[in-house]
Amino acid sequence: MTPTIHLVRHAQGYHNLSVENEKLHDPDLTPLGEQQCRNLRAAFPHHARLTRLVASPMRRTLWTCIRAFGGDGDGGPIVALDTLQELSDQPSDTGSAVAVLAKEFGDAADLSRVRDGVWTDKLGDTPFEPTKDKIEARAREARRALRELAGVHTDGHIVVVTHGAFLHFLTDEFQDLPNGGATSWENCEYRSYQFADPTGADDGAAIVETDESWQRRRGDKPRLSQHDLDELRSVAQSRIVPRLKSSVRL
Repeated sequence: MTPTIHLVRHAQGYHNLSVENEKLHDPDLTPLGEQQCRNLRAAFPHHARLTRLVASPMRRTLWTCIRAFGGDGDGGPIVALDTLQELSDQPSDTGSAVAVLAKEFGDAADLSRVRDGVWTDKLGDTPFEPTKDKIEARAREARRALRELAGVHTDGHIVVVTHGAFLHFLTDEFQDLPNGGATSWENCEYRSYQFADPTGADDGAAIVETDESWQRRRGDKPRLSQHDLDELRSVAQSRIVPRLKSSVRL
């Protein structure tokens, strides 16, 4: 018995419409994004098996989780994990204060794990500074938290709504990145994962995509070797990470 983690990129937000819109702080979903949530709700086959809903505390991820999954199954309030937030220090990738989120989402979101006053600080020497080491560290922290929330010896399903660029660090997989882009995940795309070590002894809580998920996306295409995955990681991170700080963005 091992839990299944369904990772989801949020629906389209206003910041996705243009580079200029990246200056919008913690933006909402577009009308198309709201329709993407409805489409995902209709297409997702595991609503009845969900035991937990988890999301980044950013508004677009919380709203995606509510509109695509809220009210179905037995997921309870959405557990917000600040480690799941997006990478850069742009206003669109910087969250809102806990009090602001609590007023907007009420009982729909459990914000008790969000470090108020810290999770929104991406410009100083904080756990959320957009550097390679700190991003990898919080990806590990996020996987360990998901393992705790899912439970190791269960066959439950949990949904985790997060962000396109961070998903590559969370999964440690950088395949198919487009030229000039930071993610290969489409808005409202979901992929399914399980923990590589079913005993829960793996300190990094590594995850691997399930065969069903891989075949749904890629058909009979073979998976890459670990050597090729490592090469892709090195190349992708060397391109993405230097652009995450506005002060050094080209």
